Amino acid sequence: MIKPEVRAALDGTALAHLATVLPDGSPHSVPIWIATHGDHIAIMTGPHSQKARNLRRDPRVAFSLTPADNPFHPVVVRGRVVEWLEGDAAWEVVDRIATKYIGGPYSREEERVVLLIEPDRQSAG
Repeated sequence: MIKPEVRAALDGTALAHLATVLPDGSPHSVPIWIATHGDHIAIMTGPHSQKARNLRRDPRVAFSLTPADNPFHPVVVRGRVVEWLEGDAAWEVVDRIATKYIGGPYSREEERVVLLIEPDRQSAG
């Protein structure tokens, strides 16, 4: 279950920084759009991106974000990808995330998948 204070931050528009593990064991970190999806955390990416390749091999993730309205209340989450959404199911979530960040649906020029993360550890503040 996502803690209420973590959910509130995830449902805002702060960018998160996602860390995954590269094949050689070194970290890979990228800024991402993020949202909640039921009891999971949703992120989107291209199906052939480095983060997608990393997460197919090793589903563990860590990310952090700092809400713009409260920079002294950072959110840190560790967890694992438990489900991949593709096709219409993915686009429904992609468009919801895009609307939050840019005010409308995401361009269909590039293929997108949604990764659902189950949090193992989470903290806010």
